[in-house]
Amino acid sequence: MRAGIFILLWITIVLSRQVGSDTIPPSAKKLISSYKDFISGYADNHIIFKDGTKMIWDDGIKNKPYKLLLDKPDLKDMFNQNYGTGKLASPPATNYDPGRVRNEPFFLKMYGATEKEVRQHLTEITWCPKLVGQKITVTKINGIDKKLMQISKELDEHPELKKYLTNIGGTFTWRNIAGTNRHSMHSFGMTIDINTAYSDYWQWACKCTNENAVIKYKNRIPQIIVDTFEKYGFIWGGKWYHYDTMHFEYRPELI
Repeated sequence: MRAGIFILLWITIVLSRQVGSDTIPPSAKKLISSYKDFISGYADNHIIFKDGTKMIWDDGIKNKPYKLLLDKPDLKDMFNQNYGTGKLASPPATNYDPGRVRNEPFFLKMYGATEKEVRQHLTEITWCPKLVGQKITVTKINGIDKKLMQISKELDEHPELKKYLTNIGGTFTWRNIAGTNRHSMHSFGMTIDINTAYSDYWQWACKCTNENAVIKYKNRIPQIIVDTFEKYGFIWGGKWYHYDTMHFEYRPELI
Protein backbone atom coordinates (compact mmCIF):
# COMPACT_ATOMS: atom_id res chain seq x y z
CA MET A 1 0.00 0.00 0.00
CA ARG A 2 2.78 2.36 1.03
CA ALA A 3 4.70 1.50 -2.13
CA GLY A 4 1.67 2.41 -4.21
CA ILE A 5 1.32 5.75 -2.43
CA PHE A 6 5.01 6.55 -2.98
CA ILE A 7 4.71 5.68 -6.67
CA LEU A 8 1.68 7.94 -7.05
CA LEU A 9 3.50 10.73 -5.19
CA TRP A 10 6.55 10.33 -7.44
CA ILE A 11 4.41 10.44 -10.59
CA THR A 12 2.68 13.59 -9.31
CA ILE A 13 6.02 15.32 -8.65
CA VAL A 14 7.40 14.35 -12.07
CA LEU A 15 4.29 15.56 -13.86
CA SER A 16 4.23 18.82 -11.93
CA ARG A 17 7.86 19.45 -12.89
CA GLN A 18 7.08 18.76 -16.54
CA VAL A 19 4.14 21.14 -16.50
CA GLY A 20 6.24 23.74 -14.72
CA SER A 21 8.97 23.52 -17.35
CA ASP A 22 6.43 24.28 -20.05
CA THR A 23 4.56 27.00 -18.20
CA ILE A 24 3.83 29.66 -20.77
CA PRO A 25 5.21 33.11 -19.85
CA PRO A 26 2.47 35.79 -19.80
CA SER A 27 4.09 37.71 -22.66
CA ALA A 28 4.28 34.54 -24.76
CA LYS A 29 0.56 34.04 -24.17
CA LYS A 30 -0.03 37.54 -25.54
CA LEU A 31 1.98 36.70 -28.65
CA ILE A 32 0.10 33.45 -29.19
CA SER A 33 -3.34 34.99 -28.73
CA SER A 34 -2.50 37.92 -31.01
CA TYR A 35 -1.35 35.76 -33.93
CA LYS A 36 -3.54 32.66 -33.74
CA ASP A 37 -3.37 32.10 -37.48
CA PHE A 38 0.37 31.47 -37.23
CA ILE A 39 1.25 30.27 -33.71
CA SER A 40 -0.01 27.02 -32.24
CA GLY A 41 1.66 27.12 -28.83
CA TYR A 42 4.73 27.21 -26.61
CA ALA A 43 7.06 24.50 -25.33
CA ASP A 44 10.62 24.18 -24.04
CA ASN A 45 11.41 27.90 -24.34
CA HIS A 46 10.17 28.02 -27.94
CA ILE A 47 7.20 29.48 -29.75
CA ILE A 48 5.68 26.77 -31.96
CA PHE A 49 4.31 27.76 -35.36
CA LYS A 50 1.44 25.93 -37.03
CA ASP A 51 3.79 24.61 -39.72
CA GLY A 52 5.76 22.83 -36.99
CA THR A 53 8.76 25.16 -36.95
CA LYS A 54 10.03 26.68 -33.72
CA MET A 55 11.54 29.98 -32.63
CA ILE A 56 13.41 30.51 -29.37
CA TRP A 57 11.63 32.64 -26.79
CA ASP A 58 14.48 33.60 -24.42
CA ASP A 59 18.09 33.43 -25.61
CA GLY A 60 19.33 33.67 -22.02
CA ILE A 61 21.39 36.82 -22.53
CA LYS A 62 20.75 39.13 -19.58
CA ASN A 63 21.00 42.91 -19.36
CA LYS A 64 21.46 43.51 -23.06
CA PRO A 65 22.76 46.99 -23.97
CA TYR A 66 20.22 49.13 -25.79
CA LYS A 67 21.97 48.73 -29.16
CA LEU A 68 21.97 44.93 -28.82
CA LEU A 69 18.28 44.98 -27.92
CA LEU A 70 17.57 46.79 -31.18
CA ASP A 71 19.89 44.68 -33.33
CA LYS A 72 19.50 41.17 -31.88
CA PRO A 73 16.47 40.83 -29.64
CA ASP A 74 14.84 37.53 -28.80
CA LEU A 75 11.05 37.26 -28.71
CA LYS A 76 10.95 37.94 -24.98
CA ASP A 77 12.87 41.20 -25.44
CA MET A 78 10.00 42.68 -27.46
CA PHE A 79 8.05 42.92 -24.20
CA ASN A 80 10.79 44.51 -22.07
CA GLN A 81 8.96 47.87 -22.03
CA ASN A 82 5.26 48.34 -21.45
CA TYR A 83 3.21 50.11 -24.11
CA GLY A 84 0.44 52.12 -22.47
CA THR A 85 -2.65 53.12 -24.44
CA GLY A 86 -4.30 56.50 -24.19
CA LYS A 87 -2.77 59.91 -23.67
CA LEU A 88 0.88 60.26 -22.69
CA ALA A 89 1.26 61.66 -19.17
CA SER A 90 4.73 62.99 -19.98
CA PRO A 91 7.37 62.65 -22.72
CA PRO A 92 9.01 59.19 -22.80
CA ALA A 93 12.15 58.69 -20.72
CA THR A 94 15.51 58.22 -22.44
CA ASN A 95 15.48 55.09 -24.62
CA TYR A 96 11.93 54.22 -23.59
CA ASP A 97 10.67 52.90 -26.92
CA PRO A 98 7.97 50.26 -26.32
CA GLY A 99 7.51 48.29 -29.53
CA ARG A 100 10.65 49.55 -31.21
CA VAL A 101 12.53 46.41 -30.16
CA ARG A 102 11.49 43.86 -32.79
CA ASN A 103 12.56 40.28 -33.40
CA GLU A 104 12.99 40.53 -37.16
CA PRO A 105 12.91 36.77 -37.92
CA PHE A 106 9.44 36.59 -36.35
CA PHE A 107 8.00 39.22 -38.69
CA LEU A 108 9.83 37.81 -41.71
CA LYS A 109 8.28 34.43 -40.87
CA MET A 110 4.77 35.87 -40.63
CA TYR A 111 4.62 38.48 -43.40
CA GLY A 112 7.21 37.22 -45.88
CA ALA A 113 10.98 36.69 -45.95
CA THR A 114 11.47 38.51 -49.26
CA GLU A 115 9.88 41.43 -51.04
CA LYS A 116 8.32 38.97 -53.49
CA GLU A 117 6.74 36.95 -50.67
CA VAL A 118 5.34 40.05 -48.99
CA ARG A 119 3.90 41.34 -52.26
CA GLN A 120 1.88 38.13 -52.69
CA HIS A 121 -0.28 39.21 -49.74
CA LEU A 122 -0.71 42.90 -50.54
CA THR A 123 -3.95 44.56 -51.51
CA GLU A 124 -5.09 48.11 -52.29
CA ILE A 125 -7.63 49.96 -50.17
CA THR A 126 -9.05 53.47 -50.31
CA TRP A 127 -8.01 55.58 -47.33
CA CYS A 128 -10.72 57.90 -45.95
CA PRO A 129 -12.94 57.84 -49.07
CA LYS A 130 -14.88 60.99 -48.13
CA LEU A 131 -12.07 63.20 -46.86
CA VAL A 132 -9.05 61.93 -48.80
CA GLY A 133 -9.75 59.09 -51.26
CA GLN A 134 -6.10 58.02 -51.48
CA LYS A 135 -5.22 54.49 -52.61
CA ILE A 136 -2.79 52.75 -50.28
CA THR A 137 -1.19 49.29 -50.39
CA VAL A 138 -1.25 47.09 -47.28
CA THR A 139 -1.05 43.41 -46.36
CA LYS A 140 -4.04 41.12 -45.96
CA ILE A 141 -2.20 39.03 -43.35
CA ASN A 142 -3.73 39.24 -39.88
CA GLY A 143 -6.67 41.07 -41.46
CA ILE A 144 -4.67 44.29 -41.46
CA ASP A 145 -6.38 45.57 -44.61
CA LYS A 146 -9.78 45.20 -42.91
CA LYS A 147 -8.56 46.82 -39.71
CA LEU A 148 -7.19 49.81 -41.61
CA MET A 149 -10.48 50.11 -43.46
CA GLN A 150 -12.27 50.30 -40.11
CA ILE A 151 -9.82 52.94 -38.88
CA SER A 152 -10.29 54.84 -42.14
CA LYS A 153 -14.08 54.68 -41.76
CA GLU A 154 -13.97 56.14 -38.25
CA LEU A 155 -11.50 58.90 -39.05
CA ASP A 156 -13.45 59.76 -42.20
CA GLU A 157 -16.17 61.19 -39.92
CA HIS A 158 -13.83 63.89 -38.61
CA PRO A 159 -13.31 66.63 -41.22
CA GLU A 160 -11.30 68.59 -38.64
CA LEU A 161 -8.59 65.89 -39.00
CA LYS A 162 -8.30 66.06 -42.78
CA LYS A 163 -4.94 67.84 -42.87
CA TYR A 164 -3.36 65.03 -40.83
CA LEU A 165 -4.91 62.27 -42.95
CA THR A 166 -4.22 63.71 -46.40
CA ASN A 167 -1.05 62.71 -48.29
CA ILE A 168 -0.34 59.46 -46.49
CA GLY A 169 3.42 59.30 -45.97
CA GLY A 170 3.77 55.61 -46.76
CA THR A 171 2.61 52.07 -46.22
CA PHE A 172 4.46 49.22 -47.98
CA THR A 173 8.10 49.83 -48.93
CA TRP A 174 10.71 47.06 -48.77
CA ARG A 175 13.65 48.85 -47.14
CA ASN A 176 15.87 49.20 -44.08
CA ILE A 177 15.47 51.81 -41.36
CA ALA A 178 17.71 54.76 -42.20
CA GLY A 179 21.20 54.34 -40.73
CA THR A 180 20.67 50.67 -39.79
CA ASN A 181 20.73 47.14 -41.17
CA ARG A 182 17.29 46.49 -39.65
CA HIS A 183 14.21 46.09 -41.78
CA SER A 184 11.69 48.89 -41.58
CA MET A 185 8.30 47.54 -40.57
CA HIS A 186 7.04 49.16 -43.76
CA SER A 187 8.67 46.18 -45.48
CA PHE A 188 5.76 44.04 -44.32
CA GLY A 189 2.81 46.22 -45.32
CA MET A 190 1.50 46.35 -41.75
CA THR A 191 2.52 49.94 -41.04
CA ILE A 192 1.22 53.33 -42.07
CA ASP A 193 2.75 56.81 -41.88
CA ILE A 194 0.24 59.65 -41.94
CA ASN A 195 0.91 63.14 -43.34
CA THR A 196 4.59 63.98 -42.81
CA ALA A 197 3.84 67.72 -42.98
CA TYR A 198 2.32 67.56 -39.50
CA SER A 199 4.59 64.86 -38.11
CA ASP A 200 7.82 64.83 -36.14
CA TYR A 201 10.69 62.35 -36.23
CA TRP A 202 13.72 62.14 -33.97
CA GLN A 203 16.20 61.82 -36.87
CA TRP A 204 14.82 65.02 -38.39
CA ALA A 205 15.20 66.78 -35.06
CA CYS A 206 18.82 65.81 -34.40
CA LYS A 207 19.76 65.64 -38.10
CA CYS A 208 21.46 62.34 -37.30
CA THR A 209 20.95 58.59 -36.99
CA ASN A 210 22.80 58.34 -33.67
CA GLU A 211 20.68 56.32 -31.22
CA ASN A 212 22.51 57.99 -28.33
CA ALA A 213 21.60 61.52 -29.38
CA VAL A 214 19.83 63.70 -26.80
CA ILE A 215 16.36 64.39 -28.20
CA LYS A 216 13.68 66.88 -27.26
CA TYR A 217 10.21 65.40 -27.61
CA LYS A 218 7.77 66.95 -30.08
CA ASN A 219 4.29 65.99 -31.27
CA ARG A 220 1.48 67.59 -33.29
CA ILE A 221 -0.78 64.56 -33.88
CA PRO A 222 -4.23 64.81 -32.20
CA GLN A 223 -5.03 62.19 -29.56
CA ILE A 224 -8.19 61.03 -31.33
CA ILE A 225 -6.09 59.67 -34.21
CA VAL A 226 -3.86 57.78 -31.77
CA ASP A 227 -6.86 56.38 -29.87
CA THR A 228 -8.50 55.16 -33.06
CA PHE A 229 -5.42 53.28 -34.24
CA GLU A 230 -4.80 51.76 -30.81
CA LYS A 231 -8.41 50.53 -30.72
CA TYR A 232 -7.55 48.23 -33.64
CA GLY A 233 -4.18 46.97 -32.37
CA PHE A 234 -1.78 49.56 -33.80
CA ILE A 235 0.91 51.13 -31.65
CA TRP A 236 2.03 54.73 -32.16
CA GLY A 237 5.62 55.87 -32.67
CA GLY A 238 4.82 59.03 -30.74
CA LYS A 239 5.13 57.01 -27.53
CA TRP A 240 8.83 56.46 -28.06
CA TYR A 241 11.80 58.48 -26.85
CA HIS A 242 13.02 58.07 -30.44
CA TYR A 243 9.68 59.48 -31.54
CA ASP A 244 8.12 58.96 -34.96
CA THR A 245 4.73 60.64 -34.67
CA MET A 246 3.53 59.80 -38.19
CA HIS A 247 4.07 56.09 -37.57
CA PHE A 248 1.49 53.43 -36.68
CA GLU A 249 2.25 49.69 -36.83
CA TYR A 250 0.14 46.63 -36.10
CA ARG A 251 1.39 45.15 -32.82
CA PRO A 252 -1.66 43.85 -30.93
CA GLU A 253 0.54 41.75 -28.64
CA LEU A 254 1.70 44.98 -26.96
CA ILE A 255 -1.75 46.48 -26.37
